[in-house]
Amino acid sequence: MMSSEGNETVPMLSRGAQGRPKAPERIIHLGLGNFTRAHQAWYTQHAPDGDSWGIAGFSGHGPRMKRALDPQDDVYTLITSGAQGDEFEVISSVSSVHPGVDMDALRSLFANPAVSIVTSTVTEAGYVRDHNGDLDVANPAVVADLGKLKDDPKTPELDTTPVRVVAGLLARRGAQAGPITILPCDNLAGNGRAFRKVVEQAIAEVDPSLLAWTRDNVAWATSMVDRITPATTQDDIDIVEQAKGWHDNAPVRTEPFHEWVVAGEFPSGRPAWDAAGAVITDDVTPYEQRKLWMLNGSHSTLAYCGSLFGYESVAEAVGDPTLRAWINEWWDLAGRYVSVPTDEYRAQLLERFANPNIHHLLLQIASDGSQKLPVRIVPAALRALKDGVVAVPAARAIAAWILFLQRFEGKLADVNKDEVVPLAKACAVGGAGADRDAVKRVVAYVDQGLADSSAFVDEVIRQIGEVGDMAARHAS
Repeated sequence: MMSSEGNETVPMLSRGAQGRPKAPERIIHLGLGNFTRAHQAWYTQHAPDGDSWGIAGFSGHGPRMKRALDPQDDVYTLITSGAQGDEFEVISSVSSVHPGVDMDALRSLFANPAVSIVTSTVTEAGYVRDHNGDLDVANPAVVADLGKLKDDPKTPELDTTPVRVVAGLLARRGAQAGPITILPCDNLAGNGRAFRKVVEQAIAEVDPSLLAWTRDNVAWATSMVDRITPATTQDDIDIVEQAKGWHDNAPVRTEPFHEWVVAGEFPSGRPAWDAAGAVITDDVTPYEQRKLWMLNGSHSTLAYCGSLFGYESVAEAVGDPTLRAWINEWWDLAGRYVSVPTDEYRAQLLERFANPNIHHLLLQIASDGSQKLPVRIVPAALRALKDGVVAVPAARAIAAWILFLQRFEGKLADVNKDEVVPLAKACAVGGAGADRDAVKRVVAYVDQGLADSSAFVDEVIRQIGEVGDMAARHAS
């Protein structure tokens, strides 16, 4: 297959010419996007037995990823971009791609005894949890899915991830396909425990008899993942054509750094990910805390503050002396409560953030702040308050989020946009400063424990003024 580019004809990337043969499908992945293709797919490709472990990927709601990868038989180019330049590799570990709505394909794969693992990168929002971490049974999409699956175990239309997994497990039980491991890979502390909770709550609503079967046949693993992976741009497509001589509809750009820490049982086996560099451990918690609080927490701070300062990417924002000082203050705070070493990790983060060849958009990181701040910022802030310390860097992150919601409503992507934007607008800064009651309501939305601290709420108000003034001076 050829791709026409201007007056030139460029051959399409193909499995036959550049990739290795398809591996049998033994892993289901929910939420196939750029991160998965740079991370889990990379580890599977580099495992010494990876050629016997193929990934069946399910994208989001639409068919975009399937349309992009189908013409090149599901292979794609990974661009690893260090400060010194780019390296290129064809990744072949994805064996099939399906739209997320293809329930027939999902049930068929769950019912296949060869399938041993289900991984996921559906983001915090994909767990459709309420503020207590339970399945949000007030969410209309959850209500609709539960009703449809309860009425018809083979319903072809389901929109929410937990209920889709229930449908898959019903199919696996019906096929007597044996045990399976579910391994979430989302940026969420205790993601295995959190995902298990919402799936089992969905099971209880649909078919409680399935719970006993899952306890004997489903192993719930937990993982921490780390690799900065921006969205694909036209420049990435053009660079692959120029460097490799083929057209790729969906290359992925990523950084050289990668980390994957996994805890859990795999009764039906797994690839030798540890031979490719993954850490297999009994306890992911120290690693995930370091990553969520220090990397993701500083990312969120940069996303909101940097956008207010007029920057577009992480590399641009971290080059600003004020913003660099602010994330160092955050690392000083969060690092007190991390039980694994942080000095070398901090140095690595600064190097990664400043990488000029990774154009990681701040608006991409800023999405779903209502879901991210509670897991990235709140835990360290609560620990500081318990120690009698008002967590200024945490208050700054929440203040910047409030200002961001006020200013960037039109560019905002947040599953709770209809709730959080009005809350933020009610904090409008006037001659007397931000409205205290309104600010307290926003802080309570993020975490009630923080809102219960008058000193913390006062610091958020102070930071709204300070960050707003600094952003205005920077813009002028």
